[in-house]
Amino acid sequence: MDIRVGNGFDVHRFGPGDHVILCGVKVPHTRALQGHSDADVGLHTLTDAIYGALAMGDIGRHFPPSDPQWKGTDSAVFLRHAGDLARKMGYDICNVDLTLICEAPKIGPHAPAMIARVAEILSIDPGRVSIKATTSERLGFTGREEGIAAQGTAALVKP
Repeated sequence: MDIRVGNGFDVHRFGPGDHVILCGVKVPHTRALQGHSDADVGLHTLTDAIYGALAMGDIGRHFPPSDPQWKGTDSAVFLRHAGDLARKMGYDICNVDLTLICEAPKIGPHAPAMIARVAEILSIDPGRVSIKATTSERLGFTGREEGIAAQGTAALVKP
């Protein structure tokens, strides 16, 4: 049995807007996240965690931000690619675990929808998806509400 674990980390700054996209879910907020794609910091982090477990680089290697075709892309495309690549290489996704780091918006009310969306994108049982949040106690750029950070882990197994 081949067991692999990878981690991911991402940040995006806030800019003008009235919502953020987190884990594929539109969450009302006073600002939006900025980025080359849809700036979904949660899906980017989980994508990198899966690529890391596969020793296949990061999201920028597979979807370069310098390539205009990825501008504004739904980040589900990236996560689905990572999940499909894992399966193509003979791995099952055991679980993914994500922590969103922000003062606002509040994640708890949206976590069930986020879990369902990540599970759908990866074609895994929602019981294998953990999404939670923490604040940084008003410290650093997340504490000043300048953006959102995320860290995540993915566990893969090849029977």
